Amino acid sequence: MISLSRCSFLNNVGVSGSRSPVTYKQGRQPPTLVRVIASSPDRDNGSVMTGTTLKESRENAASVLQADSKPTVSGEVLDVTEEHLVTPWTVSVASGYSLLRDPHHNKGLAFTEKERDAHYLCGLLPPQVTPQELQVKKLMHMLRQYQVPLQKYMAMMDFQETNERLFYKLLIDNVEELLPVVYTPTVGEACQKYGSIFLRPRGLFISLKEKGKIHEVLRNWPEKNIQVIVVTDGERILGLGDLGCQGMGIPIGKLSLYTALGGVRPSACLPVTIDVGTNNEQLLNDEFYIGLRQRRATGQEYAELLHEFMTAVKRNYGEKVLIQFEDFANHNAFDLLEKYGPTHLVFNDDIQGTASVVLAGLVAALKLVGGTLADHRFLFLGAGEAGTGIAELIALEISKQTNMPLEEARKKIWLVDSKGLIVKSREDSLQHFKKPWAHDHKPIKELVDAVYGIKPTVLIGTSGVGRTFTKQVVGAMAALNEKPIIFSLSNPTSQSECTAEEAYTWSKGRAIFASGSPFDPVTYNGKVFVPGQANNAYIFPGFGLGLIMSGTIRVHDDMLLAASEALAEQVTQENFDKGLIYPPFKNIRKISAQIAARVAAKAYELGLATSLPQPKDLVKHAESCMYNPNYRSYR
Repeated sequence: MISLSRCSFLNNVGVSGSRSPVTYKQGRQPPTLVRVIASSPDRDNGSVMTGTTLKESRENAASVLQADSKPTVSGEVLDVTEEHLVTPWTVSVASGYSLLRDPHHNKGLAFTEKERDAHYLCGLLPPQVTPQELQVKKLMHMLRQYQVPLQKYMAMMDFQETNERLFYKLLIDNVEELLPVVYTPTVGEACQKYGSIFLRPRGLFISLKEKGKIHEVLRNWPEKNIQVIVVTDGERILGLGDLGCQGMGIPIGKLSLYTALGGVRPSACLPVTIDVGTNNEQLLNDEFYIGLRQRRATGQEYAELLHEFMTAVKRNYGEKVLIQFEDFANHNAFDLLEKYGPTHLVFNDDIQGTASVVLAGLVAALKLVGGTLADHRFLFLGAGEAGTGIAELIALEISKQTNMPLEEARKKIWLVDSKGLIVKSREDSLQHFKKPWAHDHKPIKELVDAVYGIKPTVLIGTSGVGRTFTKQVVGAMAALNEKPIIFSLSNPTSQSECTAEEAYTWSKGRAIFASGSPFDPVTYNGKVFVPGQANNAYIFPGFGLGLIMSGTIRVHDDMLLAASEALAEQVTQENFDKGLIYPPFKNIRKISAQIAARVAAKAYELGLATSLPQPKDLVKHAESCMYNPNYRSYR
């Protein structure tokens, strides 16, 4: 006798769903398991249903129920109830209603009439069949009705939760318009208000409460083939400071760009927040705050939790999973990169990604101002993760181009922190990551005095403090240089060292300007200037794709240099004629493929790639690896 506890419905087509136990009497064989088998949610070609259709599954399941729900010897029929929990066998049937609520497979009104009939969708949708292109047009029309950027962000997150492929199609086709919505600057406000707008959990929240069982927590994530993890502890979110658990918006946003811009499969991406508390008193007193209500753990307690996480990730997902550190405070960011760089595939976007994209902009700018990197002098406002990371990569590139010792190349680069110019006389009190930049010079407190004292050709802001490139500072740069290069990189827009309009106006239209957050074109003396955006999104999606497709096991500085060179080469003469030193974002997928190919080539050259043999055409291979958001046909 067979007792079926229940006939459950699949939440995800292609997954067995919740398992309903079935009891078998001695001497009876289990019935044929009725399942709906789908291809991987992220495969882009072919028919989705490789097994029975939903209708066939339902009919087969019904016959199993009829055949096996027969009277026992005593004449009773065992009820299909939850009480009979014995073995984990199941009969699962998917409903059309569940299909519409599965973001991985839902197509909304794009389901054809044949698909609606085969998968029990008739009556659950209006009769009109709408192609994906028209759906995209409709959603863009809807988004443009919102006047508040945070409303657009929330709408985009809703799209992602209900129809994954449509979300990515929308983002890819309108990347220049929507990138500021799903990432900086809007994501900063979203993180600040994350507790208030939080509706559905996304990603993994690993707190001190999970210490000792992080391996089990990782196994709760439904996807097993993870290739990229973006993790933050929320201590330094953009230029906004400690946002604790609410920093989750950053990993979610970054991974959306990994898919949209770099073509990494959504199911291969895992956003993680490590919650060790927060020192933000406003959040601790906020009734809507979603994280641990305690001061931040530090020292050994913090280190042990991070080490357990890193160990568990490698154990769960293997040697080749990319772990991207995001928005950790300076003291932890450098330590984590140094500690785990030799043993894990790790990448810090704030240190390495920012450095790579800025170096690409500088290399491109040389075509407008002339000379080589070694001919220029660099002054930074800000000596944290971004500032020292950019400075080190510039020094590495100068050393590579000129065969100059790295220590000598560093002498062309000067940094200013909150206490003034970093000089030798301050060396004993400096943090370890600032010491390589302590050169011989008299102390200087004010930035404008440092400009006149150092006479830089390039001024780069990574301070996280808005409006620090004053009229006097920009004027000094313009007085010293015919074409001063000014990069105002701090995010979000409110923290930018100066605006594009200020840079062009105060330099009398002579500045070569780029920023971290986007600015609109500026008209000065009848000429239109289009500011560049040194956005990390140019680099990390393609960089990550290159690591994944080559099976790279460690990140090397030469890969960052290769990514910078690849990006700089994408700037055309037409772009230069408009004053641009970065290519338009509308071509970002092609750019990412070029970067991925160059990074992979360097990995093979260094012997760090494991995907063998090496493809003959790495650019075409990168393009073929990219996720395609177009709908698939269901049979």
